[in-house]
Amino acid sequence: MRGCLAVAFVIALSGALQGCGGAAGNNGGDPGARPLPPGESCGSIRGELNRLDSKGVPAQVERASSGGKLTPAQRADVDKYNDLLNQYLGARCHV
Repeated sequence: MRGCLAVAFVIALSGALQGCGGAAGNNGGDPGARPLPPGESCGSIRGELNRLDSKGVPAQVERASSGGKLTPAQRADVDKYNDLLNQYLGARCHV
């Protein structure tokens, strides 16, 4: 179930990011892949996302997005998950 929730979240976030191409005359509005932070790789980010998945963070992401309450530790995990997911998708590691 967690895997399905994570996949649904990735698809939703990916769709949201596709609308952020901008209208500055880019070919098709595609800004291209963003570089990963120094010392990071697609594999290292995927590993950290998997670790957070196993902690149940995608369910916390859903709770936060629907206005549910989180502890400070849960909020930190959600923020870390969202940041990693943005890096992963922005660098086009999923392609």
